[in-house]
Parts: sequence; structure tokens; C-alpha cells
Amino acid sequence: MPSGAYIFGCEGLKLSEAERRFFASSQPWGFILFARNVEDRAQLSALTADLRASVGWDAPILIDQEGGRVQRMRAPHWREYPPALDQMEMAGVNAKRAMYLRNRMIAEELLEVGIDVNCAPLADVIWPESHPVLRNRCYGSDVDTVVQMCLAAEQGLLDGGVLPVLKHIPGYGRAIVDGHKDLPTVDVPRSELDALDFAPFKQLTHMAMGMTAHIVFPCIDDLPATTSPRAMKMIREDIGFDNLIMTDDISMEALSGTVAERARASLDAGCDIALHCNGRMDEMTEIADICGPMTAAMKERAAHALSHRKTPTDIDISALEAEFRTLVAG
Repeated sequence: MPSGAYIFGCEGLKLSEAERRFFASSQPWGFILFARNVEDRAQLSALTADLRASVGWDAPILIDQEGGRVQRMRAPHWREYPPALDQMEMAGVNAKRAMYLRNRMIAEELLEVGIDVNCAPLADVIWPESHPVLRNRCYGSDVDTVVQMCLAAEQGLLDGGVLPVLKHIPGYGRAIVDGHKDLPTVDVPRSELDALDFAPFKQLTHMAMGMTAHIVFPCIDDLPATTSPRAMKMIREDIGFDNLIMTDDISMEALSGTVAERARASLDAGCDIALHCNGRMDEMTEIADICGPMTAAMKERAAHALSHRKTPTDIDISALEAEFRTLVAG
């Protein structure tokens, strides 16, 4: 397994020769795709195959396919899903089964085109002040509901041969600004965070991969969790999540410094992998240079994560789709 401590994106619908050469030399641990990389099944299958060929192994390929506003693969080629919170209200007492079906169908669509990691589920607890960019992506305002929905989503993805990524550790629900543009700060007592915001993650530490939140908790540190050694120590030891941790997109404007400086700071803080999404070659080159290879501990957690990839269970996808439609129809 190659060992670059970063995940990279690419610019367009197919690899350029420059990208192909760069990925071969820099050996990113994996790749992430966005809407700019998606046209149809044939194109996407060819792109995922080319990405893996560029590094010479079965590298993980990630995407954000939550459903609702955050889904990179859309109609007419793929199913559309309502926002998670809306779906839960539609399904009522059948919310957990509907969440499983949704993610099982998403997994089937992803694996068909060579994508084997989905950046979901979300264990963020909703608050009245939660920013609209996050709110209806989440699953609930109480810990038990959030945990149960995360477990259902996780199982649906795993049954479809796709690895889930738990996000956003240690909790992003209280953010009142959009972390893509500004840095959220949540100034509440640690005891309150432990009881509510951090609690779902504490019950989901078995998940093989997690993604950080670019958010500041002054009771822990004045740095964003992604680049804070104190926050990462709290995640590893107090929450107990000691599996693979990747950053949220290191190019988000919530963070300061150059993207390379952010990436290095995240690894120094205790993250395993820096996630860089925009596909800019100049930034990726700097990140590869400053981050370098994984440490032995990073490699061990990465190998453990990939060991959870499995052959999909047999399903009748049309039957699952019919059941799902019935459940969300109320």
C-alpha cells in the first residue's frame, strides 16, 4: 500500500497526463471526486479505473453522496434522495429502515462506478442555531436518534461494499457559520459538549474512518479541532476514536495559512491523512512535499480501515427501491 499522507482530487472528467504523472510520483493514499468529475456511468467508471492505475493499486476512492443537497452524482443517471432530516420526518417510525435502504442503494450506485468510500454518516447533533448549510443534512437533536441513524447508514453502506466515513468529529452541529467560508467557534462548557455534542461519536468509535470538523472549542483550545493537538488528543483518548482520521477539506476557508501549512499542521496535531479537494496541481504539489509519507501508526490505521472493505450482499435493488418509496411516502 503506497503511503502518501493525503487524499487528492482531480480537475475534470478525465485525468490529464500531468495529473497521471503527478499521482504516480506522489502516491496519494486515495482520491476524492466531486460534481466536476461526474458525467455518466461510463465516464465515471473510466475515471476511477484511471485513478487507480495511476498509483498502481486498489486505492480508495471517496465521494460525498449523502443525499439531499450533498450528492455529487445526480439524476438522470442516479437516484435523487431527500435531505436526511426531511426523510426521517417522512418515514416516521420507519426512519431507521429507510436510512438503511437509502444507504444500501447509494452503495450500489457508488460501487458500480468504482467508488468504495462514502463520506457519511453525520453524527452531528442539531441545535436550533445550526447553520442551514448543515441542518437538514443531520439526523436529529438527541444523541440516541443520531446514533441509531448513523448505525443504519453505516450498515447500509458496508452491506453494499462501501466504507463509511463518520463526520464531523468531534461535533459540528452548533456551528452557526458555514465552515467553507468562516471558522465556527462554539464557546460552551466542556461538560455540555461531553454530554451532547461529543456523545454520539463516543458510541461510534468502532467505525473505521472519521473526518474532522473545522471548528474551535475554546474550552479545549483556540485552534480549530483539525489542527489542534489538544483537540486531537481529546478525540483519540476521551472520545476514544483511535481509527483512521482524515481532515475535512483542507482548502476550506475556515482554516488559516497556506493549504500546505494547514495540511502539515493537521498531521502534526494527530490526523492521519490530509484531505485536499479542489484538484489544483500547485496546491497538491506543495502538500505532497510538506506532508510526505505516512508514519507507521498512520499506515496501520489505514490498513485497518481498508480491511473493512467487503463483497456486497446480494440484493434485489428494485425491491429495495420499492420498499424505500413506500416508507418515505408515509
